Amino acid sequence: MSLKNDTRAPIRRRKAGPGAAVEARSKAQKIAFGPVIFYAAVVMRDTGLLALLARSFPAGLTVEELCRQSGLSHYAVSVLTDLAVDADIVRYRDDHLVLEDLGYFLMNDTMTRVNMDFVRDICYQALPFLQESLQQGHPAGLHTLGDWDNVYQGLSSLKEPARSSWFRFDHYYSDQVFDTLLPIVFRRPVRRLLDVGANTGRWSLKCLDYDPDVELVMVDLPGQLALAKENVEEHGSIDRVSFCAMDVLAEDARIPEGCDTIWMSQFLDCFAPHEIESILTRAAQTMSSEARLYILEPFSDHQQFTAASLSLNATSLYFSCVANGNSRMYSYREFAPLISTAGLEIETEHHLSFGHSLLICRVTPQTQRTLQR
Repeated sequence: MSLKNDTRAPIRRRKAGPGAAVEARSKAQKIAFGPVIFYAAVVMRDTGLLALLARSFPAGLTVEELCRQSGLSHYAVSVLTDLAVDADIVRYRDDHLVLEDLGYFLMNDTMTRVNMDFVRDICYQALPFLQESLQQGHPAGLHTLGDWDNVYQGLSSLKEPARSSWFRFDHYYSDQVFDTLLPIVFRRPVRRLLDVGANTGRWSLKCLDYDPDVELVMVDLPGQLALAKENVEEHGSIDRVSFCAMDVLAEDARIPEGCDTIWMSQFLDCFAPHEIESILTRAAQTMSSEARLYILEPFSDHQQFTAASLSLNATSLYFSCVANGNSRMYSYREFAPLISTAGLEIETEHHLSFGHSLLICRVTPQTQRTLQR
């Protein structure tokens, strides 16, 4: 065994003061017991312990009062809260347990709840296969959810609660910006809009409501498109929508033509760089000089808060071991060159306070001349 692969080999630690070393070692234990802390927090949330402490704030509750009000045993409450104190979720004030800010967000923050449910129901059983996934380039943990080549093939048949947790996660990171983006997209005349990666159709339905004259073409895998069609029918706008079931990675997959607006919302991060180039190249081949392609992505290097960047980079490892084994949440500096390689150029950028970026693209003059030959 070579030294570089021997994890038992002694490594010289960089010099640091005793205080820094103690803090680093403490943080290391939180990583070592991270799965235990995670599930303790989930249990405290789902059994109502956090809610009870929130309602009693700022006075707090004793262990005995928590037992009586939650219906849990003294043993159950004490082992959970003892760890929660060390994890800064709760603290003791005399003999009363009081909810810390961290505990408040674990219970009340929508992003935190969505992320925790997603990790528990989609990622947790798959993550032990992360190393195999990264070494072999395929989603080795996907089998914990179902027998598919990638997760997208199985979304419509995912079992609960995984199905709901996946869609809540996906929708949370896109829906919050849709209302902000509609005026930007429809600032130009939109006659026929192509929604590539339409998923359940939430963006398409927003467009149908925003402009009573716009026509939609929705593209996705058959399973997702069936769900989208049900939603459009329920919405009552089926006469303005056409559906194109396709795998955009298939060699014979042709992007539908005749659309002046192409929309790709958190779609391209589902693919490897060479696949993104292929999709964008084929999209460019359908575009006139007046057409525009709108790409919505949360780029890890365009985030205002560390928590947002951490969430995106952690999501990349979901792609590694569950989704497809080769995609990720991209940084802007890594993603932007793929656009130019495909024969497109970024006309306008909107970097939103929500952490999303909207890139408005057009075909380059050179690409346009090539297409006209």
